[in-house]
Amino acid sequence: MFWLKTELWTAEVVYTGFGTPMLQGAIAVQGKHVVGQGPLEELKRRFPEAEVVPKGKALFPPPVNAHTHLDLSLHPRYQGPFPGFIPHVVAHREKRGLEAARKGLEELLASGVGAFADIVFHDEVMAFLLEESPLPGVAYYEVFAPDPSVAEEVFGRVRAKVEAWRRKEGRVRVGLAPHAPYSVSAPLLRKLAQYAQAEGLPLMVHAGESPEEVAFLLRGEGPLAEVHRRFSRTPWEPPGLTPVRYLHALGVLGPGTALVHGVQVDEEEARLLAETGTKVVLCPRSNAGLEVGEAPLALYARHGVEVALGTDSRASSPDLDVKNEALSLSGKADPRLLVRALTRGGYRALGLPTPRLTRGSPTSLVHSL
Repeated sequence: MFWLKTELWTAEVVYTGFGTPMLQGAIAVQGKHVVGQGPLEELKRRFPEAEVVPKGKALFPPPVNAHTHLDLSLHPRYQGPFPGFIPHVVAHREKRGLEAARKGLEELLASGVGAFADIVFHDEVMAFLLEESPLPGVAYYEVFAPDPSVAEEVFGRVRAKVEAWRRKEGRVRVGLAPHAPYSVSAPLLRKLAQYAQAEGLPLMVHAGESPEEVAFLLRGEGPLAEVHRRFSRTPWEPPGLTPVRYLHALGVLGPGTALVHGVQVDEEEARLLAETGTKVVLCPRSNAGLEVGEAPLALYARHGVEVALGTDSRASSPDLDVKNEALSLSGKADPRLLVRALTRGGYRALGLPTPRLTRGSPTSLVHSL
């Protein structure tokens, strides 16, 4: 009789998709399938003839890239102060579209992710993702409309598009992405949030990303004031609130909402995010390139905020491999927290079940870092 050789794959952190990520854990493998999982010493007793095979920093189910802009995949990368980023994207707008999204999706597939979240600017990209994506995920339709005088008009147009797209959902669901607190007017933010909550639509918003955003919301100061004047006929009246407090006051936070970046967040705001069930998607390499600071990982851990990881776009990140986001945070947080963010946190942010590595699982589902 032919007996398959057993190996015990181990790493600094082993996560099987449920429970708590393990230190000194392992996954037992025979051929191309998982035959056991648990503490390394326990598996050694169960499989005394097995070879122990170190696999690096971590073993886990397929990761999630919880924040991308695939249609920016042909943009040159911008590195520099945050206020220059939006002009950079606008200056290369001819590169944005379906061709870039196709290239970005190919890169996502090559990175081995199990799911993704994309911010969609063009209608043709939404159609492409709904019809052709082999990966599950959420395609969030981006809304950029800072002028409150057109809130009703924009909302009606957005709702009509979303209702049509939802009839075509398959692997990919449709969501809404009000761009940011400084680029979507208060009445439109409120309407979009209410609509999303009533219809069970996922919501994603960039917020707490930069000091410039905070200054603009608190006092109407800084370079974002010029961005607002460029796109709005109505003068800006600052709410005098920080980004997370402002979104909370408008009813945007909640269990169906993912807040992207979350760098400029204090302790009270972290508590608000936890209490409302809002998820936070961190993009540390993009944040570093745009010189906006580092997210308060310790605050999020202390208050139990569900954290995920995303790469952001090729316009601000060197690649779309979300595992590199976790590696960039190595040494700055408990490695178990980072592995959970890379997997379960991402799936929960997208409202998807986390794949589990159990007896019978193919080894192709086992990823390493």
